[in-house]
Amino acid sequence: MEPQIRYVKASDGVNIAYYTVGEGLPLVYLPFTPFSHLQLEWQIPECRHWYELLGAQRMFVRFDGRGTGLSDRDSEDYSLEAQLSDVEAVVERLPLERFAMFGAVDAGATAIAYAARNPERVSHLVLWCAWARRADVSRTPRTLALRALLDQDWDVYTETTARVLLGWKAEAEARTFAAFYRQCTSPEVLRYLVPALYDMDVKALLPEIRCPTLVLHRREIPTLEVGVMKDLATQIPNANLVLLEGESPIPFMGDTSAVARAVREFLGDEEMPSSRIEDRAGGAAVTILFTDMTGSTPLTQRLGDEGAQDVVRAHNVIVRQALRSHGGREIKHTGDGIMGSFASASRAVECAIDIQRAVAAYGEREQETLLQVKVGLNAGEPVAEEGDLYGTSVQLAARIRDTAAAGQILISDVVRGLTAGKRFSIVDVGEHTLKGFEEPVRLYEVRW
Repeated sequence: MEPQIRYVKASDGVNIAYYTVGEGLPLVYLPFTPFSHLQLEWQIPECRHWYELLGAQRMFVRFDGRGTGLSDRDSEDYSLEAQLSDVEAVVERLPLERFAMFGAVDAGATAIAYAARNPERVSHLVLWCAWARRADVSRTPRTLALRALLDQDWDVYTETTARVLLGWKAEAEARTFAAFYRQCTSPEVLRYLVPALYDMDVKALLPEIRCPTLVLHRREIPTLEVGVMKDLATQIPNANLVLLEGESPIPFMGDTSAVARAVREFLGDEEMPSSRIEDRAGGAAVTILFTDMTGSTPLTQRLGDEGAQDVVRAHNVIVRQALRSHGGREIKHTGDGIMGSFASASRAVECAIDIQRAVAAYGEREQETLLQVKVGLNAGEPVAEEGDLYGTSVQLAARIRDTAAAGQILISDVVRGLTAGKRFSIVDVGEHTLKGFEEPVRLYEVRW
């Protein structure tokens, strides 16, 4: 389910959009300025998965800074003090007494200043590919050329920025990111925002940070030298520098799991629930989810064995990421699909929705409908044996999957009842005669 977006006024009257998801100790994730848009980010499977990894056992707090996303764009003040007031407005509204903070790239300076000024509030500080003084990274010929483009051609500027961030070989991804960038902000905003960012210098505050700090960076990022990160970690008391492999400054691209693991270990979070699920004795109620790729035989004839296997791998990655995000457990691979189980019916339905959305996003990236998936869910008390689940409830879930059409999620009446009041869009599709079941079974479609 998409988070509920709310608004709060900063001290100068600017409306700041924010949301929270999950429960537990708070993690305040500062905007990846200017690439910030609460609503659109949630539609990017990789980004949403990244946020869900960080917020698996915490209250995850996210907001759009002034001038970006769903926040007001008519401000002319983007100074450090203005950005700190955005943070303060969200923190006070919730209200949060003590929390961890994540600052990436330019937001690192804001996070540093807030942590130094509010040592009683910030328990942990994570700095991702960040800096304390913008001049340390903004004097390269490439950065100066990009800044000049902003005043000449907005489309060329966003396309070029996307390729610098994602790499020149990532053509399709760069086009998608450039389009996203253009919706995050405007050239009018950036003409005020960029000079303010380039003047940022909080180096004097580094020795004043009292909380444990994690400085995270990828070694091969071409526009940001490792030396800047080492200098940052050296000047912060109680800081730890972790260098990961990769070349993308965007945390949810590349080896996201390695980044999330480093953050969660630093924060002291346990492994995600899905890794701790053990076999349950018979009689324990669980929700069973089955996926199945449609049209796999024609796809093989069209793409060949190797090409079709690439699509199968894409399906497996999508389903397994969704299972991990929602606390599900993979029971087994079924050839063209995957069987999973959940202790929560609501989480199972949310997982199914994420799977279909990710499949749709995959088709958009490939600019072709190569992958289509149908999903079926049922809940009951299966028999657990040797890591597998057996029984009537499992058989019914499989038959429900078989009945679904490509791109469809079908659930049983039991699952519908267990998820009542959870704001899912569920439609009665009538009774169906399912193979192996004497009585007709009423099914419901989950609209995603």
